[in-house]
Amino acid sequence: MNTRNEQLKAFERLLDIMDELREKCPWDRKQTLASLRHLTIEETYELADAILDNDLAEIKKELGDLLLHIVFYSKIGAEKKAFDIADVANGISEKLIDRHPHIYGDVEVQNEEEVKENWEKLKLKEGNKSVLSGVPKSLPAMVKASRIQDKVAAVGFDWDKKDQVFEKVREELEELEDEVLQNNQTQIEAEFGDVLFSLVNYARFLNVNPENALERTNKKFIKRFKHIEEAVAKDNKDMQEMNLAELDTYWEKAKKLDKKNV
Repeated sequence: MNTRNEQLKAFERLLDIMDELREKCPWDRKQTLASLRHLTIEETYELADAILDNDLAEIKKELGDLLLHIVFYSKIGAEKKAFDIADVANGISEKLIDRHPHIYGDVEVQNEEEVKENWEKLKLKEGNKSVLSGVPKSLPAMVKASRIQDKVAAVGFDWDKKDQVFEKVREELEELEDEVLQNNQTQIEAEFGDVLFSLVNYARFLNVNPENALERTNKKFIKRFKHIEEAVAKDNKDMQEMNLAELDTYWEKAKKLDKKNV
């Protein structure tokens, strides 16, 4: 691992390169805060994929891409005389110190939950009118539901036991089933949303990240379905001409192969 001095030199090198690119490269010179936004979101998802795959080499690469974006935004901020990278770093440093009075002050905590509770209380003291004001509007719905539940739980709005939460899941499923029988599309969508929200809440009690869990299932399904496509093609068959029972035999083979390779 690099020494602290080597780390600082590497960061200074990146800052120098950013200065040079902003001055000399037509593409870099043209970028704005707004034009970089969608690229930053894309890089964030690529990092998330690498983390799920536990690909450390790819994680390092994607972290570099995100770090470039942070430096890029800060360079543009400096040009606008609004902020620079030092302001960004000092800002987060001050926030961390203020939000950790159990480390930098005289507050005592017993566990992680008390740390989270203090965090939300401090945010309210800083001027936030609601504990939910820090939840970005543009978050994907699954992630947003999880963050909402984390935040309200931190101020005591929570179930006591996971059994209670699972009972809520059952209740929401029954309500969804009732609306399906009534064939009321508007209410079906509403109740389906309630089922998903309650499942996200149950995931929290199981210490499962619902977004990660669903994405792992997505990846698993894609892998197995691609195996079906390859196997069907190898057998000189056409998937569109096969019935579900035939395809299911290929699916079971794909499942066995997948489990064998785990």
